[in-house]
Amino acid sequence: MKVISQIAVRYAETDQMGVVYYANYLVWFEVGRSELLKACGLSYSEMEKMGVFLPVKEAYVKYIKSARYEDKLDVTAEMGEVSRSMVKISCEIKRGNELLTTGFTVHVFVNDRGQAIRAPKELVELLEGLKL
Repeated sequence: MKVISQIAVRYAETDQMGVVYYANYLVWFEVGRSELLKACGLSYSEMEKMGVFLPVKEAYVKYIKSARYEDKLDVTAEMGEVSRSMVKISCEIKRGNELLTTGFTVHVFVNDRGQAIRAPKELVELLEGLKL
């Protein structure tokens, strides 16, 4: 399953030339991830109430073209690899049909003390259901 979120580039997200600051793409990846989780009926806050947290272990971004102030962007997030210890979520950002950025984030499951845990089987099955 792919989930597409729309973003309008705000002035605060750009430099003096109106080009998006590179770190904002990772912020937009987070928008996509949050919407992807909501698509399966689960939000980050609900997962945290279960005692499960998903910090980023790894992030990769390939910058192809720059986004600019007032661009309308589509952020697409798609569930990748899922196990009892981690999830990988792929993202891409487009302006219309023009691909600007691709990448992924890898998240590990931890408890509220930051210790690595095995995710509940039901949660893993729910996340794997997003791969369809």
